[in-house]
Amino acid sequence: MGIREVAKLMPRLVGTHLRYLPSLAAALAVALAVAPAVAPAVAQEKAVPDTRQELQLSFAPLVKKTAPAVVNIYTRKVVHQQASPLFNDPIFRRFFGEGFGMPGITRDRIQNSLGSGVMVDPDGIILTNHHVIEGADQITVALSDRREFEASVVNSDERTDLAVLKIDARGEKLPYLQFGDSDGLEVGDLVLAIGDPFGVGQTVTSGIVSALARTKVGVSDFRYFIQTDAAINPGNSGGALIDMKGALVGINAAIYSRTGGSLGIGFAIPSNMAKAVLHAALSGGTMAHPWLGVAAETVTAKAASALGLERPEGVVVNAIHPDSPALVAGLRPGDIVLTANGREIDDAEALNYRIGTLAIGDNVALGVMRGGQRLSLNVNLVAAPERPKRDATRIAGANPLTGATAANLSPALADELGVDDMLTGVIVIEIAQNSPAAQFEFAPGDLVLKVNDTPVDSVATLVSLLGQPSTDWRIAVGRGGRVLNLSVRQ
Repeated sequence: MGIREVAKLMPRLVGTHLRYLPSLAAALAVALAVAPAVAPAVAQEKAVPDTRQELQLSFAPLVKKTAPAVVNIYTRKVVHQQASPLFNDPIFRRFFGEGFGMPGITRDRIQNSLGSGVMVDPDGIILTNHHVIEGADQITVALSDRREFEASVVNSDERTDLAVLKIDARGEKLPYLQFGDSDGLEVGDLVLAIGDPFGVGQTVTSGIVSALARTKVGVSDFRYFIQTDAAINPGNSGGALIDMKGALVGINAAIYSRTGGSLGIGFAIPSNMAKAVLHAALSGGTMAHPWLGVAAETVTAKAASALGLERPEGVVVNAIHPDSPALVAGLRPGDIVLTANGREIDDAEALNYRIGTLAIGDNVALGVMRGGQRLSLNVNLVAAPERPKRDATRIAGANPLTGATAANLSPALADELGVDDMLTGVIVIEIAQNSPAAQFEFAPGDLVLKVNDTPVDSVATLVSLLGQPSTDWRIAVGRGGRVLNLSVRQ
């Protein structure tokens, strides 16, 4: 029985009882010595340990090999805060002066936060979460040997919640982890989570893969996560999830918690997604995602029989963008997409993930059901086009939208904003503070549908309609699938 076979029962022993690990190290050395004598076919089978000696294995050699590649990340940013509204109270102003704490006065404070990261290249390339370094003015990376380096951001992608950093190691080759195949994981496989929870220092926890393809976790736009019961806590974000070969299979990203601490449900971004983001970042340019150009809906149990399926599987295509590569490849509304490059598609989020792990210019083979017949379509993925041009314009004049910046919505802009790429029209992308648009509670992401009952199809049309003198404004916007109507009489 080989080491992988022995490992399958370890969560029962060490998943939540790390105090036992120091006493187990000696046995592993013996196991490693005899491991080559095990027949290769037997060594790759998965089984539980059945002897006392097999239960006394340790993760220590694996930790020594991988932990030096996991780093701590400290960020610093200056936060501008409005002075307390208490200072506007007449009593405060009487004692502290009329100019003290008046509106518009702000105070700066330093906000520090911490997280983890993974060295994925010996030249100082680090993967972490976007939310770990978002908005930071200064990023410091501390290695396991306590050396510290200032880091620069190569690229940071909010949609995948991943960021790529770079430190200058002055020619020194640093410890790093190689990528594993996250698609090769199975529920029940042993994994280790390495990071810096609560700032106490580097910590290793063990557990199993408790679920795969979790798609209901609202952490990123590409909702497709590895779930593990290895303890993940605040500060672990951006750290490594490794398999028993020491390969990086995930970037720890989130937990399910009612208290802020670990409840045994943690989520990691699959390494195959992280690898795609890293490749795109190191290739230069913006973080553009490959585009399929379809709107799809998960096939439910109720819909499966109506669609001629034996069980609920795949996604049914509801709409196809006229400029999309899917249309060029022959995909049609009503088609049921069952697989992508041989991988099963269980829901719409899974399809987005499979496309997201590929690069612009790659081909994806879609297994499709059409009219009861199965066929394969080869789609050449492209970058989302910017048609029409965004024409971003700051609205001015005497109207409720003054201070808003609006743009023509295209698939490319939709990709940047993380909104439905089937939407068209004019979208608000920014709101100036204390502007009329802010006071009327317009928000980035609003679609401007009508002004004074006239449809808005472009920024030019919007500017023209708002430039007409009016004492009675009626503006309709789309937000979250609803239509909101604002009526202002001047």
